[in-house]
Amino acid sequence: MLKKKWLPLVLTLSLAALAGCGQTESATGSQGGGTSETPEAKTYKVAVSQIVEHPSLDATREGFIAALKDAGIVEGENLTLDYNNAQGDSTNNLSIAQKLAGSKNDLVLAIATPSAQAVAAQVKETPVLFAAVTDPVSAKIVASMEKPGANISGASDTNPEAIKQLADFIAEEMPDIKSVGLVLNEGEPNAVVMADRAEQEFGAHGIKLVKAAATNTSEVQQAAQSLVGQVDALYITLDNTVVSAVDTIIKIANDNKLPFFSSDRDTVEKGAFATVGFKYYDHGYQVGEMAADILKNGTKPADLPVAMQEKLDLILNLKAAEAQGITVTDGMKGKVQDQENNLIQ
Repeated sequence: MLKKKWLPLVLTLSLAALAGCGQTESATGSQGGGTSETPEAKTYKVAVSQIVEHPSLDATREGFIAALKDAGIVEGENLTLDYNNAQGDSTNNLSIAQKLAGSKNDLVLAIATPSAQAVAAQVKETPVLFAAVTDPVSAKIVASMEKPGANISGASDTNPEAIKQLADFIAEEMPDIKSVGLVLNEGEPNAVVMADRAEQEFGAHGIKLVKAAATNTSEVQQAAQSLVGQVDALYITLDNTVVSAVDTIIKIANDNKLPFFSSDRDTVEKGAFATVGFKYYDHGYQVGEMAADILKNGTKPADLPVAMQEKLDLILNLKAAEAQGITVTDGMKGKVQDQENNLIQ
């Protein structure tokens, strides 16, 4: 009677033990890699705030995305990109920054000084990088170039030496130019900083800088036209308002046979005669490499010094020269280091 009473219990305990052994083997096998599930791949969300669309800023963004792709962070695969364009409107610019402050992003890229200023003021937790910013210290975006501090760093799109080299080129190769007209939006801090530098560098050669104000893109044509008859040449800085309407300045320069100098390669490719500069695609790529370091390695923006463009070259557009009545001499061409890429036919 006793044996019959305990038999079901023994059988139950035996079956439970066998089941337990089977579960352990399965778990062990799982740890050995036989049946484990592959961990989910890391995904990223990056937001972009861009003040306006024009070739230099667009090329900056394209270079940034390309650098991420080369680092294995690819849009549509493991990268979600939230692109925001303020269309040159300060209210839109602030709204975008406020939106990004309340969004969950792994990193924010701000393209151009106004966008960087707004994002820096609003986004306090997420890592932030900037590009196409002329003077991030004067714009109060970073504490210093070497130690930016807080959650932000990036790359400046200028080098004071570029303006000096352009002024030297004009003085040496085009001595008949005694005055240069500058269309300027004084509401853009980056444009004002560069205008002051240009005035100093041109002045060192006895060349007068004559300014014409344009507070928005619709005023650029009138401002440029007002300089005709007053100056021997035209010049623009990295002024987003002005660059957005640069086609009108190119037409005025061509119609009036006025040499037109710019501060960026993209404007020279469109029809300005000359600049000392670099490709904005490469500038954006440089910032994209910084972004990949932050996203993949956990590097803090505060530990990344602000980068600057060191490789400068004279860039000439030979077709623009013809349209503007300029005779391009061998001496001019000889100042171009990379003639294959920087003598634009």
